[in-house]
Amino acid sequence: MSAGRKLVIVESPAKARTISGYLGDEYEVEASVGHIRDLPQPSDLPADMKKGPFGKFAVDVENGFEPYYEVYADKKKKVRELKAALKDADELYLATDEDREGEAIAWHLLEALKPKVPVHRMVFHEITREAIERALGNTRSIDARLVDAQETRRILDRLYGYEVSPVLWRKVRQGLSAGRVQSVATRLVVERERERMAFISAGYWDLAGVFAPLTGPDAGHAFEARLLLLDGKKVATGRDFDDQGKLKNRDAIAMDEAAARALVAALEGRPAAVSSLETKPYTRKPAAPFTTSTLQQEASRKLRLSSRQTMRVAQSLYENGYITYMRTDSSALSTQAVNAARKQISELYGADYVPASPRVYAKQAKGAQEAHEAIRPAGDSFRTPQDVRGTLSGEEFRLYELIWKRTVASQMADARGNTATVRIEMETAAGGGQVATFGASGTVVTFPGFLAAYEESRDADRYSKAADSADKRLPQMAKGDALSADELSAEGHATTPPPRYTEASLVRALEERGIGRPSTYAATISVIQDRGYVTNRGQALVPSWLAFAVTRLLEEHFGQIVDYDFTAQMEADLDAIASGNEDRVAWLTKFYFGGDGEADRAGLHDLVADLGDIDAKDINSVMIGNDIRVRVGRYGPYLEDLSAPVKEGENPPRASIPDDIAPDELTVEKAKELLAAGADGGRILGIDPASGHEIVAKPGRFGPYVTEVLPEPVLEEGLSAAAKKRALAALPKPRTASLFKSQSIETMTLDDALQLLSLPRVVGTDPETGTEITAQNGRYGPYLKRGTDSRTIGSEEELFTITLEQALAIYAQPKRGRGGTSASAPLRELGQDPTSQKPIVIKDGRFGPYVTDGVTNRTLPRDATVESVTFDQAVELLAEKRAKGPAKRTARAPRRAGNSSAKKK
Repeated sequence: MSAGRKLVIVESPAKARTISGYLGDEYEVEASVGHIRDLPQPSDLPADMKKGPFGKFAVDVENGFEPYYEVYADKKKKVRELKAALKDADELYLATDEDREGEAIAWHLLEALKPKVPVHRMVFHEITREAIERALGNTRSIDARLVDAQETRRILDRLYGYEVSPVLWRKVRQGLSAGRVQSVATRLVVERERERMAFISAGYWDLAGVFAPLTGPDAGHAFEARLLLLDGKKVATGRDFDDQGKLKNRDAIAMDEAAARALVAALEGRPAAVSSLETKPYTRKPAAPFTTSTLQQEASRKLRLSSRQTMRVAQSLYENGYITYMRTDSSALSTQAVNAARKQISELYGADYVPASPRVYAKQAKGAQEAHEAIRPAGDSFRTPQDVRGTLSGEEFRLYELIWKRTVASQMADARGNTATVRIEMETAAGGGQVATFGASGTVVTFPGFLAAYEESRDADRYSKAADSADKRLPQMAKGDALSADELSAEGHATTPPPRYTEASLVRALEERGIGRPSTYAATISVIQDRGYVTNRGQALVPSWLAFAVTRLLEEHFGQIVDYDFTAQMEADLDAIASGNEDRVAWLTKFYFGGDGEADRAGLHDLVADLGDIDAKDINSVMIGNDIRVRVGRYGPYLEDLSAPVKEGENPPRASIPDDIAPDELTVEKAKELLAAGADGGRILGIDPASGHEIVAKPGRFGPYVTEVLPEPVLEEGLSAAAKKRALAALPKPRTASLFKSQSIETMTLDDALQLLSLPRVVGTDPETGTEITAQNGRYGPYLKRGTDSRTIGSEEELFTITLEQALAIYAQPKRGRGGTSASAPLRELGQDPTSQKPIVIKDGRFGPYVTDGVTNRTLPRDATVESVTFDQAVELLAEKRAKGPAKRTARAPRRAGNSSAKKK
């Protein structure tokens, strides 16, 4: 870089490519590729630090919670490259994202690079030419308060995870994790499932009928109405019952089937008339522009995208200049954005759709942090979905369209119309019978306003019914008008439990309680799914029994750190640190060591100091009634029947719980059914004469299988968590084998099971290569394996009959894909590689899309998509992979103290 040049550092290569197109030749734009430094694992600390004050957390808790930072091993080359680029630069611009995390990345870059030239902090909330030019003319210094808040968050999460997670390892299961927000999110999902488990459904009946005016302009226009009152008393609906199936409203009438059918019979053929009709003006305002939280919720409802997918796609749209920064708590729009929206509304919908004055939206999130702008299309004028259809496709186009619609609609006129509510009376007998009052409501939209562009979706409601839609049109009627009454029917209903959380409703619940930050919700939900605490059933989030055990332990022994208000207050305290109203060290001291006064809560250090009173067996048990309990074991959850007589030293009857049974579906009746099926939820087939272990056939998540039952492990007393983990890892694993498609648990014999457990079977040795050929049964069916070369075979039964000659004949044929087809076609073809002279293509692999020339493979970086990769980028990726050489499988050498970055001063 020649004299007078300026170095700009951003986080991602995609962002660097977009920004470099807006800057002159005197600027060089480089990417740090995310964070470059972090707290290392204590085991990776330099040898001379492991026994010192940093040895436990990489944070010195006794001396001002000083962190020790280290450059990531895979970022050392990148730091060297940035230092080399900085040598010839006259100025350094740190252009990382404008939130706390971006501020911290900029600070870490400053600490690692140690520039001797002027440094400018450059921030912008969209990547457009206008925004970049404005940012260049309005730089500032790094905000130390924002860095303090982000560092405090990082240290807090390290202390929380490293103190609480080992408790879960000792008392629940190895490999589990606890986190400040993830544990609370898991608790929310578990509490909802507990409500569903305790819920008792109530049945009730009502009436529905089809009515129509007999005279007037809308004579014969039919509409549906439902029974509301009987002799002036409310007819009970689902809302009138509590979660124990009892009627909350004593004045309401709960009809049973007999009463409802008798009422239908009494009303058949009786006259009906309008008893009242109320009409009111209807006005509806548009929703505010998107924040991070509302974008995740709406993308889940409308586009069926997970929070993780939404943030990934939004990140790509932002970095390529299509939308503003996607991590924001603010629903405010800039003056330029408001003007752009109003102009576009006038052009596309007409002047009537532009309100007299701009709409102003304030921040709505509880404890909202930095005043970013809302998520909107980038630029001082917006590109319509039609404008970007040629450059965006798939999820990117759909999400951009959603953001554009929401932004434009937020500045449009109200929807207007009229709502009508009609009451209809019928008598079971003239002059003295019961009076049945039916009701219906409808809306007529006379001016759609913002609805012409966008309508917000809603989360599912346990009481909602399609028939309750307020959008149906009612005919013109007046009080006293006679109506026909047809199709009167009695309808039975049952109350339903509270709906499970979806990703959208969980995000909303976390935000409403002020827990965590919306920008981290996607990662939080991903963590609780990856850890096995929560699984998806359609859109619903279902907690595992493991989540029940973890949540119970935290509630009973770490109640304050999974308390919703306490967790929300931590966010408020971090905001106070960011604003300079709270001291970082004082706050961490109180959190970890506790306060001095009696009213102060205990510190985390004291909470984990005495764990002897935690009964692991009790924590991992959930009683479901009739002396039947669920236990969370090493190999998964299982049932125990405590009422069954057992001999001394024996376990009570047990049965494993299939993965497809949700906790609220495990009733006492279902538990008895599983226990009746046999030990561990399957059939005991007998004892393996070779090992002496019991062999069982069981149902499983991926189909029925056979397995051997190993004795419970006995470990030495007093082992450390690390030693216990190593000891458990060294224990033998039970042999398992899936049943063939032609087999079933009911017909499985011990000999069949032992034959399955004998797989893989050695077929023979290839005489040319000396490589052993084995027959194996895998996820995609039976196959042969010779080194790394696998070939599908015709049937599962051939696993035990195929000969070496037959296997060699199969290997002599050209390799085919699964199902006998040729290898899958590439996703894209890019051209000939200049080094290998072979065609470069992008293919879909086990770990995602990758670029290959048939010899060298390289997985696409996280910021790249199949559509965005250019020929030059593909050549560069393959060249880097060749230069790196094959991955070495030798043991990793210990780090040297001299390779570490200097700790924070």
